[in-house]
Amino acid sequence: MIDKSSAIETVLRKIKKIHIKHGLDLRTYKRDRSIVVIRTGEDSFSVVVNGFCKENLSTDFKGLRKHLKRLFKQEFPRSNKIRVYNVNKDDSPSTHEL
Repeated sequence: MIDKSSAIETVLRKIKKIHIKHGLDLRTYKRDRSIVVIRTGEDSFSVVVNGFCKENLSTDFKGLRKHLKRLFKQEFPRSNKIRVYNVNKDDSPSTHEL
């Protein structure tokens, strides 16, 4: 689990190092809402939101920060901690936290 205040920087740092077709699953403490970021190319990412709103976004690394900032406010308004899981596009989320 990571603090919400440093979550965007932590996610961006981790997502730079992730291989194509892998990503991060960000969830609330109760695990009822999620934002999944999958790396689809060298500089392209797919963002799947499952919470108050359900949406699919495609963006580059530069736009990812803007989308994450908006989505954190929308999906995790009262959360202080965010759970982060590794994801393989073909598999379900890993059972271990980062």
